[in-house]
Amino acid sequence: MREALALDRPRLVLLALGLLALACAALFLTLGARGSWSLVLSLRGRRLLALALVAFAVAVSTILFQTVTENRILTPSIMGFDALYVLVQTGLVFALGQGALVSLDPLARFAANVVLMTGFSLLLFRWLFLRETESLHRLVLVGIVLGILFRSLSTFLQRVLDPNSFQVLQDTLFASFSRADTSLLGVSLALAGAASLVLWRIGHRFDVLALGRSHAISLGLDHHRTVMTVLVSVSVLVAVSTALVGPVTFFGLLVASLARALVGDARHRFVLPAAALLAVVVLVGGQTILERVFRFDTALSIIVEFLGGLVFLVLVLRGAAR
Repeated sequence: MREALALDRPRLVLLALGLLALACAALFLTLGARGSWSLVLSLRGRRLLALALVAFAVAVSTILFQTVTENRILTPSIMGFDALYVLVQTGLVFALGQGALVSLDPLARFAANVVLMTGFSLLLFRWLFLRETESLHRLVLVGIVLGILFRSLSTFLQRVLDPNSFQVLQDTLFASFSRADTSLLGVSLALAGAASLVLWRIGHRFDVLALGRSHAISLGLDHHRTVMTVLVSVSVLVAVSTALVGPVTFFGLLVASLARALVGDARHRFVLPAAALLAVVVLVGGQTILERVFRFDTALSIIVEFLGGLVFLVLVLRGAAR
């Protein structure tokens, strides 16, 4: 009996997480609803879809980035994505004034963020990561150094802004799961869907890729092409989630670590859906509690990042990095 339960554990975990995610979605749509149900479900449904999209993008991108880098404490955000997003927003206000964040077409801002973040990641990865096996450490170091550079430039530009512009800018520099622009759902779903389709077609290679470069090549895997395909897809997913809700540094690390602990199986066909479902539970369930119980007295991103930071410290102290 114990052996059967151990074999079925990943499937049982996925079933439990799926039911919990459905329960959170139902509560998010119906709890405290008043007035016209068609209007309520339409508005809340779009927000629910945005939260689910962000949860999926963050979870999948983190798991696959850790697979490629063979390190369970690295996330795409640590490599400078968040700092670049902050620099783009700061540069926009510095160049065009505080009205730029309001008057500029949201689709144009979204496209600029996605293009710049994706382009930055592709240049960084192609320049460093695929040259030789020892380049992983350079990738990490250069990513961190560029992140510091972007933050320094952002800080300098923010210091010369007038107080009103700085106040307007500050509101956009922190992740907010309650202000996701639902008008961008169409293009976000299209980009995330295209990236997901590419990843689904090569999904059978992920477990081989996790064995490491030398083992993967010895098993006949085209390591160069597979890694580049994964990194491009991860870059798109990260850019979409960051452009929708803002930078989230440790959320992906939190759900990835919890998913692996719950599933107890390293195979990606179990870990990836478990991480995505867990991310949906955290975001949708947390936002429901925040709005209906605490009445927006705190921000979900603060709680999530705090818990994710604790997980990061625990992993570092336990020597979980491979």
